[in-house]
Amino acid sequence: MSAFFSLSETAMMASNRFRLRHLAKSGHRGAAKSLALLNKTDKMLGVILLGNNLVNSAAATLVSVITIEMFGEEKWALGAGTLAVTFAILVFSEITPKIIGATYADRLAMFLGHLLTPLLRLFYPAVWFINLFASALLRLLRLSPKAEGEATPLSPEELRSLVLESSHAIPKKHHAILSSLFELNNITVEDVMTPRGNIEILDLDLPWNEVRAQLATSHHSRLPVCRESLDQLVGVLPVRRLLAGIGDPEFDETALLSQLQAPYYIPAGTAVFSQLAFFQDNRQRIGFVVDEYGEILGLLTLEDIIEEFVGDFTTSLPGLGHALLWSESGDVIVEGSRPLREINRMLGLDFPLTGPKTLNGLILEHFQDIPESGLSIKLNGILVEVLQTQDRSVITARIYRPEAG
Repeated sequence: MSAFFSLSETAMMASNRFRLRHLAKSGHRGAAKSLALLNKTDKMLGVILLGNNLVNSAAATLVSVITIEMFGEEKWALGAGTLAVTFAILVFSEITPKIIGATYADRLAMFLGHLLTPLLRLFYPAVWFINLFASALLRLLRLSPKAEGEATPLSPEELRSLVLESSHAIPKKHHAILSSLFELNNITVEDVMTPRGNIEILDLDLPWNEVRAQLATSHHSRLPVCRESLDQLVGVLPVRRLLAGIGDPEFDETALLSQLQAPYYIPAGTAVFSQLAFFQDNRQRIGFVVDEYGEILGLLTLEDIIEEFVGDFTTSLPGLGHALLWSESGDVIVEGSRPLREINRMLGLDFPLTGPKTLNGLILEHFQDIPESGLSIKLNGILVEVLQTQDRSVITARIYRPEAG
């Protein structure tokens, strides 16, 4: 009996309330009863400890009576009996059942709910009387127990730790998405934007036939329209609206300009999660990231943010997959446009994140010039070899895995 009460105490207190709540909503009667008991912790513990202490006291008294009947009032016999009952209670009534209760807490809690509920009803007057004194003592110590059913709030960091530690319980893809969601408040739009040098623009200063050809072949749904460069941005063109009219001989610049949407600018340093909420509230899908002087740094789309926690929808350079894995020889080929955060995460590296956001930017910042192909450099203790450069940027580079230690 003592083992039952000890097991009940540990199993009920160690059970997962979130799981019990889910099962209770699904109609599981045992989970519902256990959850009701956990919402009245003082009364549940009252009946468990009342039973446990009564049984343990009775066991000690019984051993003393048996010892006196067998050996008389010999001090050595009473001492041995006390030691024997203490050992028995520790092994069979405390340690063993509590280990079992902690190990199988969720499964046992749903069964124990059926047993403890009638016990609480039976001994409710005694439990109520004892709790009067316990409550008075708590008030004297200026301690206030939680209201019935009140859950302990978790901070974002605690929730993130909970998700990270539950990787064995949820699918790998779901775990990756949830982990990425918690990172959205810690990264800015500069971390996920398309850098200015990689933005495809529609230059109205080009010959009109070239403009029409670009419109007909562009794979983007929206194009920034400018004159000569992004410094003279005119607006954003929804390309799909013009698909039917591109082949019309009368389609001209005036018709194109009539379809432009006003550009939307995003201050550098804006948290990605805040920007996602703004896109959702204002039905926006695209914006230009600008610095404090109003210079365009890059382009951010709704898809860029979604890809940050769901995964890329777009393809990489031919021959290069999205995942980064070390080869048998300890190296990996990486696109220069890869974000440093992504490289660090996939390869377990430690490239600095306080300056440039891409591998290309980090290399150019170090050299202060366009490096030649085949040039190698150590960045934060990591050996990087430039493989291909084009138009003032590093297209691909080879990273060598740092030696342990």
